[in-house]
Amino acid sequence: MLEFEELKLRLVALEPQIEDLKDALGLEQCRAEVRRLEAQQEDPNFWNDVETSTKVQRKLSQLNGKINSHKDLETRYEDAMTLIEIALEENDPSLYDEALPEVEKLEKDIDELKLTTLLTGEYDEGNAIITFHAGAGGTEAQDWCQMLYRMYTSWCNKHPDLKYTLVDWLDGDEAGVKSATIIVEGPNAYGFLKSENGVHRLVRVSPFDASGRRQTSFASLEVMPEIEDDKSIEIKEDDIKMEVYRASGAGGQKVNKTSSAVRLIHIPTGITVCSQIERSQYQNREVCMNMLRSKLVEIKEREHLEKIEDIKGVQKEITWGSQIRSYVFMPYTMVKDHRTGFETGNVQAVMDGEIDGFINAYLKQMNKGSFEGGNDDLV
Repeated sequence: MLEFEELKLRLVALEPQIEDLKDALGLEQCRAEVRRLEAQQEDPNFWNDVETSTKVQRKLSQLNGKINSHKDLETRYEDAMTLIEIALEENDPSLYDEALPEVEKLEKDIDELKLTTLLTGEYDEGNAIITFHAGAGGTEAQDWCQMLYRMYTSWCNKHPDLKYTLVDWLDGDEAGVKSATIIVEGPNAYGFLKSENGVHRLVRVSPFDASGRRQTSFASLEVMPEIEDDKSIEIKEDDIKMEVYRASGAGGQKVNKTSSAVRLIHIPTGITVCSQIERSQYQNREVCMNMLRSKLVEIKEREHLEKIEDIKGVQKEITWGSQIRSYVFMPYTMVKDHRTGFETGNVQAVMDGEIDGFINAYLKQMNKGSFEGGNDDLV
């Protein structure tokens, strides 16, 4: 029964990690905040303010999710330990096949929960706005842009606590997409996805080249936190130009095909945002205002500027030399992140949304010294 003794040692090593997560997650503060918000809900007038009540409900969901995640680890630890001890007492080797995956899953989930403690940015816990842009390469780049869209929406679908909404879509000339915008909602959406901001490079034999030559294409992701209200940013009505146009979505589906789509242009900075998913101009304008506010806050923080009039966004050219990651389909298969060195040869899995390894490696690199233990092969 040596294998059970070894498994028990692995499990015992996890107990202090689970205990340390209490402080790292700030569970006492979370419970205090839950009590405060629940008391707020008891006010008879609480539900009269839809906007405030929605925000409170969302915050409660996030806090309870964090608390329950840790409680689940504690429960599963006790269950796994009980199973191993029963096996040792009864000298029953048949229980090993049941105990091993439980311990392995617990190790993995502790590692993942540790990663969430690295998300300490002001907006990390909130939603993310992702805008896809096709770069140099014409139809090939537009097809690559749509492939990236599929990759990130597939990643969202693999995480039950996340969902995405298509906000804007501009078809490519012959295939693919010139640009698209989605909002990813769920706990820590921005904290995880902020690592994906930048230029992505594709190397493959183009299906659009009759000669079968290898081509390099580029597309970029712009990732911003969704900011519904920030009093540090004042957007004057005189600084906004609004245009209305007819919506046309991905494949003609899931988008309202009336003249309700809205494009807002922020005159001082030249920033343009679009929304066509909602049923009315008013709703689409609200979505655009949130996106515009998010862009202005992100640029302001990046440039350390105080006045909105001084904001000037810096956009890297979507071409060779500026990529954060390369996806090689030919002459070999590999996806490599140039910032962390993390790579994998399973290109198809990555294109199907298996990108957690890249995200985790980036978070660990950005927080060296803060993350101990876990899966070393992700660093």
